[in-house]
Amino acid sequence: MKLLAAVFTTFLLFGLVKAQEKDTPGEQRLTPKEISALAQLGASAGTSGVDGIQTRILKGDPTKSGLYTIQLTVPANTKIEAHTHGDDRVATVISGTWYIGYGSAFDEKKLKALMPGSFYTEPPDAPHFARTGKEPVVLQITGYGPTGTEYVAPPTKSVGRKSPTRKTNSNRLRK
Repeated sequence: MKLLAAVFTTFLLFGLVKAQEKDTPGEQRLTPKEISALAQLGASAGTSGVDGIQTRILKGDPTKSGLYTIQLTVPANTKIEAHTHGDDRVATVISGTWYIGYGSAFDEKKLKALMPGSFYTEPPDAPHFARTGKEPVVLQITGYGPTGTEYVAPPTKSVGRKSPTRKTNSNRLRK
């Protein structure tokens, strides 16, 4: 009987320890391996809509009101024309070199090369444009939704990529 009680106590303690290892509601901790295992969406809400972009939603829902974080993988040799987002966004470059500039038209001279660990902002309704180089880029973007994308001018074909064509009412591009 003492052996049975000891085994039961051991399993109970093990179960309590395991239960405490899980995040409580609202708390989230993801390793790069766990992030990689998340479902990938195509160019979705909060992206430029350019074909080839892969999106992982890390927190929230960018199509609804509230805080969200998305991780984008942008293919090599991708050009993104000037566009805006209605929400205030901050971003960090996770890997690759991201070339981003501010203005109402794509201008190679206004691009700044941001290496991994770099940070930038996308203020509400502030036009910006970007491109990748010879390697893909991974970005992590946080904003307060709902988000969408509006191009300053109709987008031209991106280098090696198709431009978005879907728009919602109010001319906001939503995926």
